[in-house]
Amino acid sequence: MMRFLLLFSRQGKLRLQKWFTPLTDREKKKVIRDMMLLVLSRPPRSCNFLQWRDLKIVYKRYASLYFCAGLEEQDNELLALEVLHRYVELLDKYFGNVCELDIIFNFEKAYYILDEFLMGGEVLETSKMTVGAAMEEADLLQETMDEYMNKPAY
Repeated sequence: MMRFLLLFSRQGKLRLQKWFTPLTDREKKKVIRDMMLLVLSRPPRSCNFLQWRDLKIVYKRYASLYFCAGLEEQDNELLALEVLHRYVELLDKYFGNVCELDIIFNFEKAYYILDEFLMGGEVLETSKMTVGAAMEEADLLQETMDEYMNKPAY
């Protein structure tokens, strides 16, 4: 089971965080700081797997963003790497060649895609088409609500 998923830039700016186990705000900040220090200080050609405390850390860099996941001891690192890659593929499909600015300005969509894909630290839906269909439905609902709310009420 995945304990957390973090997205941060090469400059150390946190862009997205998802916690699958309850932690206090202080513990979360410590984990975020430790992950950024560990991952950003590693050479570019080093392994994408780390041991940290009682967790396995799996990370992958895509363009200017690092996707970092904390796993329990018995979890498969290669499968977690595939989960991170699938999330990037889903973001790419929705945004069309996703970049850091897409995550910054449309973070609610990035969280929605993540929630359609993962639940409780486990993969909920593996099909890119199913997640894409859910996103289309959500966008259609939002457009319908925007039109409804912008109509005059007289």
